[in-house]
Amino acid sequence: MSDPFVRLAGLKRSFSQGGETIEVLRGIDLVIRPGEIVALLGPSGSGKSTMLQAVGLLEGGFTGQIAIAGIEASALSADARTTLRRDHLGFVYQFHHLLPDFNATENVVLPQLVAGKPAAEAKARAEELLTALGLAHRLTHRPSQLSGGEQQRVAVARALANRPGLVLADEPTGNLDEATADKVLEEFLKLVRGEGSSALVATHNERLALRMDRVVRLHEGLLA
Repeated sequence: MSDPFVRLAGLKRSFSQGGETIEVLRGIDLVIRPGEIVALLGPSGSGKSTMLQAVGLLEGGFTGQIAIAGIEASALSADARTTLRRDHLGFVYQFHHLLPDFNATENVVLPQLVAGKPAAEAKARAEELLTALGLAHRLTHRPSQLSGGEQQRVAVARALANRPGLVLADEPTGNLDEATADKVLEEFLKLVRGEGSSALVATHNERLALRMDRVVRLHEGLLA
């Protein structure tokens, strides 16, 4: 069996509010293996986004162990964490967060340029991903010219542009109608599997969660 791409051990996160301590994560243990797509199921407010922020190395305040691609992240400097995040992780959010002044291709090219990829190679990669997502006819359209489903497809392409080992998706279809959500999720899963990436997908939709390889449920700060 392959080594885990993600390993969480004893992950905790608490917040102070009104003089009280609120424990959002109370000791999370989780292993995600290369190529595995895991649904993180739980109602709104259960801590799914907080857990994804931890795995994505997006903020501090957590205790416990977070290992990505065999690298223990808690001991790293801020710069080293940024490099680990850039080299190994991709992100898809409920709202696409595309750059409005850039067209679809440019939105997918940009993170590749930041990672040091040559412009021609980055453009070819962007067009490959967007075409795979059914957007070959929309390559030069800006976000305002795209439907909600098309915008989210561009966001999926952007997340996969640098060939991450792990894609973190936070309610990636939560802002779409049911039919569009089904189609975008189908394309997302097909593309992630085709790329050989792992994924951790936060959702409150059990029907969508059951289409993934494994479902873990976040309840009262623990996984079940």
